Amino acid sequence: MSAPSGDLPAEQPPALPLLSTLVPSAHPHTITTPARTGTNVALRIHTSLTVFEVAAAPWAPAVSGFVVTVLVHSVDAATGLPRHLPVAEPGEWARAIFADVDAGRGYFLGAVDPDTGEHRDAQLAYRLYLDTDRQAIRVPHQVVGCPHYRMRTGDGDPEIRIVTTA
Repeated sequence: MSAPSGDLPAEQPPALPLLSTLVPSAHPHTITTPARTGTNVALRIHTSLTVFEVAAAPWAPAVSGFVVTVLVHSVDAATGLPRHLPVAEPGEWARAIFADVDAGRGYFLGAVDPDTGEHRDAQLAYRLYLDTDRQAIRVPHQVVGCPHYRMRTGDGDPEIRIVTTA
């Protein structure tokens, strides 16, 4: 986890889901928090865990495990309507959630619905794939329904520290 930066109120830091113990559910774990990089913008962060199992394909072995999906919706804090927010802060939230297992193995899917590949205003999607032992793995080729881009974690990235409770 990142060290406290003073940007989020220390009195009530949001609790992140623990991917090592999160169970598959029809209801995502949800965090709502004010965005620090925009005025009157709130982030609604939905984290879900689903099971996958895919058959072998040419040049790809059969694999099963879990898909962690993080959807970050940026909305107007007063009206709930979609608002634009640069990707730095939503990406840091996704890395903070993935850090329970491996923050360096996540994928950025963009402003899409990860299941359909359709564009979604004010939503950014991230995914992490885990094997049955909850270890991070590369995205199995058989499950790619939309482009997956490795999340950047280099020193050149703008850093936004997310203060949370584990």
